[in-house]
Amino acid sequence: MIELRNLTKSFPARRGRKYVARGINAVFPTGKAVGLMGRNGAGKSTLLQMIAGNFPPDGGEILTDGEISFPVGFAGTFHRELTGAQNVRFIARIYGVDTEALLDFVGDFAELGGHYHMPVRSYSSGMRSRLAFGISMGIKFDTYLVDEVTSVGDASFRAKSAMVFKDRMATSSALVVTHSIAEIRNLCDYGAVLEEGELTFYEDLEEAIAVHGQNMKKARK
Repeated sequence: MIELRNLTKSFPARRGRKYVARGINAVFPTGKAVGLMGRNGAGKSTLLQMIAGNFPPDGGEILTDGEISFPVGFAGTFHRELTGAQNVRFIARIYGVDTEALLDFVGDFAELGGHYHMPVRSYSSGMRSRLAFGISMGIKFDTYLVDEVTSVGDASFRAKSAMVFKDRMATSSALVVTHSIAEIRNLCDYGAVLEEGELTFYEDLEEAIAVHGQNMKKARK
């Protein structure tokens, strides 16, 4: 379970301040996947980063009763000069998990081939995302934060990613950011829409998708 209490976050902009959170109060339930939708620039990724503890809010609280993953697909924590495998070893030690088991899982899952033992600085953005997704799925978290990563790779890899994700959801929760409505429907139980700093939670996923669609149409006018 993740609870947001009066969460506030803004950034300086040309016309005052840009708010990505205006006193948000919300509860993301245990054991469910919630699709987080919003227009480009609404602050979806920033919200994930705050929940992960990477960005401090300007005000309010983020409460949880379990262990939260780093944002799946977020490769900013990798050491660029270390190989993918060396980064996996380092992260395994941080989280106290079986190093060899995680190495084997990520090596098989991420499909990096020989690049697994090459420096991360030589990776494409897609390769870094596959590495990050593999590490995240290889570690047991109570809640997974997912940012666009299931759209990485070819159809076969995306199908494999969705299958592994659903397997983890049997015992965990998730907050999922993706522009793909098909993926939202495939992966998520509930929906939430972030619009102008306000977050609305919907138990009816299709209602959330409809509201998001209306917001997108307004943006194109």
